[in-house]
Amino acid sequence: MENKPKLSFKAIWAMSLGFLGVQYAFGLQQANMSPIYRYLGAEESTIPFLWLAGPVSGLLVQPIIGVLSDRTWSDKWGRRRPYILVGAIMTSIALILMPNSTMLWHAAALLWILDAFANGTMEPFRALITDKLNKEQRSLGYAVQSLFVGLGQILANLMPFILGALGLIYGANGSLDAIPLFVKLSFYVGAGTLMITVLISVFSTKEYAPTQEAIEVIKKAKESPFYHEIWEAFKEMPTTMKQLWWVKFFTWYSLPLMWQYYSLTVARVGFDASSPSMPGFDEGIKYGNLGFSVFSGACLLFSLLLPKLANTLGNRKTHAFCLSIGGIGFILMQFVDTALSLVGMMTFVGIAWSSIMSMPYVMLSGAIPKHRIGVYMGLFNSFIVIPQILSMLTVPLFYNSILLGDPRNALLLAGIFLLVAAFLNRYINKDAELK
Repeated sequence: MENKPKLSFKAIWAMSLGFLGVQYAFGLQQANMSPIYRYLGAEESTIPFLWLAGPVSGLLVQPIIGVLSDRTWSDKWGRRRPYILVGAIMTSIALILMPNSTMLWHAAALLWILDAFANGTMEPFRALITDKLNKEQRSLGYAVQSLFVGLGQILANLMPFILGALGLIYGANGSLDAIPLFVKLSFYVGAGTLMITVLISVFSTKEYAPTQEAIEVIKKAKESPFYHEIWEAFKEMPTTMKQLWWVKFFTWYSLPLMWQYYSLTVARVGFDASSPSMPGFDEGIKYGNLGFSVFSGACLLFSLLLPKLANTLGNRKTHAFCLSIGGIGFILMQFVDTALSLVGMMTFVGIAWSSIMSMPYVMLSGAIPKHRIGVYMGLFNSFIVIPQILSMLTVPLFYNSILLGDPRNALLLAGIFLLVAAFLNRYINKDAELK
């Protein structure tokens, strides 16, 4: 449908609500997987290897889901919603199983399953915004998704404090291979939240029926294997998308360092605890979750300002500004020495996150052909996962040498790379500005 009507804010909100549940799931793993690995006996320097599940599964899953959903149409279920629903069901099952891991390999294997289906759920939500909204409303649509990123992750990160207020224990009862009760319950609540929010989105959103011309394109596409479609889209990649690669590379090489080492930094710096066997480690992880909730809260609040800021500065300058703020936040962590000050620094990083989750998609959305929205959104995800894979494969090689075996130095590297990404925005085409 070419002339898309303007949708109400309520319709945009309902369409994206399931994104909150997906981000709750991602928030749980971002804040808790490194501690879970440590509880199960992993060495600090090997943690990036154990995180490979997310980017590798995203690299494989999202382009495939993008192609398949582009080729799908059902009068009852639409194009994107079947993939959202099935992905949410499988992700919820993985969330329930994850905190019951008793061995390191068990947790690592479940992370592969969780990430594969979470990525398969997220990609259609991205495509749905471009499917349903006209140019003028896309910035708002992606800003709403960015807001739900913040809200979902706030809920995930505050859960240890909420459960503590209800009188539930934080510790692992002195056992080094036991995952604490608060972690288990947080994952159970996440599974329920994901299913409820996705069901609301799936059953409250109606997708536009394809035009006859679009149906013919779908029929023709089905004549060739899905991987052929991915390859053709890759060869015909729009210039703006190619220019976004370097911005995304430095952004997403740095972000895994935050998820892997921020909570461990809080435990070490704020509570002088570098392993689960030391007093204060559980408290440090709790404050690490608080830091991630501040990060998500800043994302949520700043997302409300993003559309206006983008209209004033333009998409490129807005994204560069936000990335710079995040980089400065990571660098400032070198100069503070309390848990609460480390928590506060996450405000700056949350501002960057609000833009990371929206502005690149706004810049991309006007440059991609309508009949390939899904596959290009899936390919764009490779700009996220390839840098993560490289980060996870290379950081262990110099963690104990260049980074001196100190998780805070990993955050310094993250800050430097975000500043590089901010600078590279100047090379993105001006036609990425949708005004």
